[in-house]
Amino acid sequence: MAAGRPIVPATSPGGTALDAEAAVWVEGLLGVGDIREAATVRLYELLLRVARAEVRRRGSKLRVTGAELDDLAYQAAADATVAVVAKVGEFRGDSRFTTWACKFAIFEVSSKIGRHFWQRPAVAMGEEDWDRLPNRLGVDPAREAEWRDVLGALRRAVDEDLTDHQRRIFVAIVVNGVPLDALVVELGSNRNAIYKTLFDARRKLRAALVTHGYIGDDRPRQS
Repeated sequence: MAAGRPIVPATSPGGTALDAEAAVWVEGLLGVGDIREAATVRLYELLLRVARAEVRRRGSKLRVTGAELDDLAYQAAADATVAVVAKVGEFRGDSRFTTWACKFAIFEVSSKIGRHFWQRPAVAMGEEDWDRLPNRLGVDPAREAEWRDVLGALRRAVDEDLTDHQRRIFVAIVVNGVPLDALVVELGSNRNAIYKTLFDARRKLRAALVTHGYIGDDRPRQS
Protein backbone atom coordinates (compact mmCIF):
# COMPACT_ATOMS: atom_id res chain seq x y z
CA MET A 1 0.00 0.00 0.00
CA ALA A 2 1.32 3.46 -0.91
CA ALA A 3 2.53 5.59 1.99
CA GLY A 4 -0.11 7.90 3.37
CA ARG A 5 -2.92 6.05 1.61
CA PRO A 6 -5.88 5.41 3.92
CA ILE A 7 -7.67 2.10 4.20
CA VAL A 8 -11.15 2.65 2.86
CA PRO A 9 -13.81 0.66 4.69
CA ALA A 10 -16.11 -1.65 2.75
CA THR A 11 -19.06 0.27 4.12
CA SER A 12 -19.91 3.93 4.54
CA PRO A 13 -20.31 5.58 7.94
CA GLY A 14 -24.03 4.81 7.61
CA GLY A 15 -23.36 1.12 7.12
CA THR A 16 -24.10 0.96 3.38
CA ALA A 17 -21.69 -1.07 1.27
CA LEU A 18 -19.62 1.04 -1.14
CA ASP A 19 -19.33 -0.09 -4.75
CA ALA A 20 -15.92 -0.21 -6.40
CA GLU A 21 -16.29 3.17 -8.13
CA ALA A 22 -17.39 4.93 -4.95
CA ALA A 23 -14.56 3.33 -2.98
CA VAL A 24 -12.01 4.70 -5.46
CA TRP A 25 -13.46 8.21 -5.21
CA VAL A 26 -13.61 8.14 -1.41
CA GLU A 27 -10.14 6.67 -1.10
CA GLY A 28 -8.68 9.30 -3.40
CA LEU A 29 -10.39 12.28 -1.80
CA LEU A 30 -9.48 11.10 1.70
CA GLY A 31 -5.91 10.49 0.64
CA VAL A 32 -2.92 12.79 0.95
CA GLY A 33 -0.44 14.43 -1.41
CA ASP A 34 -0.56 13.50 -5.08
CA ILE A 35 -3.34 10.95 -4.54
CA ARG A 36 -5.75 13.51 -3.14
CA GLU A 37 -4.71 16.17 -5.65
CA ALA A 38 -5.35 13.86 -8.61
CA ALA A 39 -8.76 12.84 -7.26
CA THR A 40 -9.67 16.47 -6.64
CA VAL A 41 -8.72 17.45 -10.20
CA ARG A 42 -10.87 14.61 -11.58
CA LEU A 43 -13.74 15.72 -9.40
CA TYR A 44 -13.42 19.34 -10.50
CA GLU A 45 -13.42 18.35 -14.17
CA LEU A 46 -16.56 16.26 -13.64
CA LEU A 47 -18.38 19.03 -11.77
CA LEU A 48 -17.33 21.65 -14.32
CA ARG A 49 -18.99 19.62 -17.10
CA VAL A 50 -22.14 19.39 -15.03
CA ALA A 51 -22.06 23.10 -14.12
CA ARG A 52 -21.58 24.15 -17.76
CA ALA A 53 -24.54 22.06 -18.88
CA GLU A 54 -26.68 23.46 -16.08
CA VAL A 55 -25.85 27.14 -16.71
CA ARG A 56 -26.55 26.69 -20.43
CA ARG A 57 -29.93 25.17 -19.58
CA ARG A 58 -30.88 27.97 -17.20
CA GLY A 59 -28.93 30.89 -18.60
CA SER A 60 -31.40 31.83 -21.34
CA LYS A 61 -33.89 33.00 -18.72
CA LEU A 62 -31.31 35.42 -17.36
CA ARG A 63 -30.17 36.73 -20.74
CA VAL A 64 -26.58 35.84 -19.80
CA THR A 65 -24.27 34.41 -22.45
CA GLY A 66 -20.66 33.91 -23.41
CA ALA A 67 -17.80 34.46 -20.99
CA GLU A 68 -20.10 35.69 -18.23
CA LEU A 69 -22.11 32.48 -18.30
CA ASP A 70 -18.96 30.37 -18.42
CA ASP A 71 -17.58 32.26 -15.41
CA LEU A 72 -20.65 31.27 -13.39
CA ALA A 73 -19.97 27.63 -14.29
CA TYR A 74 -16.33 27.85 -13.18
CA GLN A 75 -17.32 29.45 -9.88
CA ALA A 76 -20.01 26.86 -9.26
CA ALA A 77 -17.68 23.95 -10.06
CA ALA A 78 -14.93 25.29 -7.81
CA ASP A 79 -17.25 25.82 -4.83
CA ALA A 80 -18.93 22.46 -5.38
CA THR A 81 -15.54 20.72 -5.43
CA VAL A 82 -14.59 22.29 -2.11
CA ALA A 83 -17.93 21.23 -0.62
CA VAL A 84 -17.66 17.63 -1.82
CA VAL A 85 -14.10 17.25 -0.52
CA ALA A 86 -15.19 18.64 2.85
CA LYS A 87 -18.17 16.27 3.08
CA VAL A 88 -16.79 13.12 1.45
CA GLY A 89 -16.65 11.44 4.86
CA GLU A 90 -20.43 11.85 5.07
CA PHE A 91 -21.10 9.96 1.83
CA ARG A 92 -23.45 7.09 2.78
CA GLY A 93 -23.38 5.11 -0.45
CA ASP A 94 -27.14 5.33 -1.03
CA SER A 95 -26.50 6.38 -4.64
CA ARG A 96 -23.59 6.47 -7.06
CA PHE A 97 -20.84 8.73 -5.80
CA THR A 98 -20.91 10.82 -8.98
CA THR A 99 -24.68 11.33 -8.64
CA TRP A 100 -24.20 12.51 -5.07
CA ALA A 101 -21.33 14.83 -6.02
CA CYS A 102 -23.11 16.34 -9.02
CA LYS A 103 -25.95 17.53 -6.78
CA PHE A 104 -23.47 19.93 -5.19
CA ALA A 105 -22.68 21.44 -8.60
CA ILE A 106 -26.37 21.85 -9.45
CA PHE A 107 -27.02 23.51 -6.11
CA GLU A 108 -24.12 25.93 -6.62
CA VAL A 109 -25.35 26.82 -10.10
CA SER A 110 -28.82 27.58 -8.73
CA SER A 111 -27.39 29.75 -5.98
CA LYS A 112 -25.05 31.69 -8.23
CA ILE A 113 -27.60 32.26 -10.97
CA GLY A 114 -30.05 33.50 -8.38
CA ARG A 115 -27.57 35.97 -6.90
CA HIS A 116 -26.45 37.07 -10.37
CA PHE A 117 -30.01 38.08 -11.31
CA TRP A 118 -30.30 40.51 -8.41
CA GLN A 119 -27.02 42.21 -9.29
CA ARG A 120 -28.85 43.79 -12.24
CA PRO A 121 -32.51 42.75 -12.21
CA ALA A 122 -34.82 43.74 -15.05
CA VAL A 123 -37.55 44.63 -12.52
CA ALA A 124 -37.70 45.38 -8.82
CA MET A 125 -39.54 42.97 -6.56
CA GLY A 126 -42.17 45.58 -5.76
CA GLU A 127 -43.04 46.33 -9.39
CA GLU A 128 -45.84 44.71 -11.38
CA ASP A 129 -45.87 44.41 -15.16
CA TRP A 130 -49.38 43.17 -15.91
CA ASP A 131 -49.48 44.92 -19.30
CA ARG A 132 -46.84 42.54 -20.66
CA LEU A 133 -48.52 39.41 -19.32
CA PRO A 134 -50.52 38.66 -22.52
CA ASN A 135 -47.31 38.58 -24.56
CA ARG A 136 -45.54 36.50 -21.91
CA LEU A 137 -48.37 33.94 -22.01
CA GLY A 138 -48.50 33.87 -25.82
CA VAL A 139 -51.98 35.37 -26.18
CA ASP A 140 -53.13 35.82 -29.80
CA PRO A 141 -53.01 39.60 -30.51
CA ALA A 142 -56.38 39.31 -32.26
CA ARG A 143 -57.96 38.13 -29.01
CA GLU A 144 -56.07 40.46 -26.68
CA ALA A 145 -59.04 42.81 -26.16
CA GLU A 146 -61.19 39.85 -25.18
CA TRP A 147 -58.47 38.59 -22.88
CA ARG A 148 -58.30 41.93 -21.07
CA ASP A 149 -61.56 41.10 -19.25
CA VAL A 150 -60.00 37.91 -17.93
CA LEU A 151 -56.86 39.83 -16.99
CA GLY A 152 -58.92 42.29 -14.94
CA ALA A 153 -60.63 39.43 -13.11
CA LEU A 154 -57.31 37.76 -12.52
CA ARG A 155 -55.82 40.91 -10.99
CA ARG A 156 -58.81 41.23 -8.65
CA ALA A 157 -58.46 37.59 -7.61
CA VAL A 158 -54.73 38.06 -6.97
CA ASP A 159 -55.50 41.03 -4.71
CA GLU A 160 -58.48 39.51 -2.92
CA ASP A 161 -57.96 35.74 -2.75
CA LEU A 162 -54.23 35.22 -2.28
CA THR A 163 -52.20 35.60 0.88
CA ASP A 164 -49.45 38.22 0.82
CA HIS A 165 -46.83 35.50 0.39
CA GLN A 166 -48.75 33.78 -2.43
CA ARG A 167 -49.32 37.11 -4.15
CA ARG A 168 -45.64 38.05 -3.99
CA ILE A 169 -44.51 34.77 -5.51
CA PHE A 170 -47.23 34.70 -8.20
CA VAL A 171 -46.54 38.28 -9.31
CA ALA A 172 -42.76 37.77 -9.30
CA ILE A 173 -42.75 34.54 -11.34
CA VAL A 174 -45.84 34.78 -13.56
CA VAL A 175 -46.27 38.54 -14.04
CA ASN A 176 -42.69 39.84 -13.85
CA GLY A 177 -40.86 36.75 -15.11
CA VAL A 178 -38.38 36.54 -12.21
CA PRO A 179 -36.46 33.25 -12.50
CA LEU A 180 -37.22 30.70 -9.80
CA ASP A 181 -33.57 30.51 -8.71
CA ALA A 182 -33.47 34.28 -8.22
CA LEU A 183 -36.60 34.16 -6.09
CA VAL A 184 -35.12 31.41 -3.95
CA VAL A 185 -32.17 33.70 -3.14
CA GLU A 186 -34.31 36.80 -2.59
CA LEU A 187 -36.72 35.07 -0.20
CA GLY A 188 -34.18 32.80 1.48
CA SER A 189 -36.41 29.84 0.60
CA ASN A 190 -36.04 26.70 -1.53
CA ARG A 191 -37.38 25.55 -4.89
CA ASN A 192 -39.88 23.04 -3.45
CA ALA A 193 -41.43 25.58 -1.07
CA ILE A 194 -41.86 28.13 -3.86
CA TYR A 195 -43.29 25.52 -6.23
CA LYS A 196 -45.84 24.57 -3.54
CA THR A 197 -46.82 28.20 -2.90
CA LEU A 198 -47.20 28.88 -6.63
CA PHE A 199 -49.29 25.72 -7.08
CA ASP A 200 -51.63 26.76 -4.25
CA ALA A 201 -51.90 30.29 -5.65
CA ARG A 202 -52.81 29.05 -9.13
CA ARG A 203 -55.42 26.70 -7.68
CA LYS A 204 -57.08 29.59 -5.80
CA LEU A 205 -57.01 31.84 -8.86
CA ARG A 206 -58.49 29.17 -11.10
CA ALA A 207 -61.29 28.60 -8.61
CA ALA A 208 -62.04 32.33 -8.54
CA LEU A 209 -62.17 32.57 -12.35
CA VAL A 210 -64.44 29.52 -12.54
CA THR A 211 -66.75 30.94 -9.87
CA HIS A 212 -67.18 34.20 -11.80
CA GLY A 213 -67.70 32.44 -15.12
CA TYR A 214 -64.50 33.54 -16.88
CA ILE A 215 -63.32 29.99 -17.52
CA GLY A 216 -65.01 26.59 -17.48
CA ASP A 217 -64.53 23.99 -14.78
CA ASP A 218 -63.04 21.08 -16.71
CA ARG A 219 -61.95 19.08 -13.68
CA PRO A 220 -63.05 15.42 -13.71
CA ARG A 221 -66.30 14.83 -11.85
CA GLN A 222 -66.54 12.19 -9.13
CA SER A 223 -69.24 9.62 -9.75
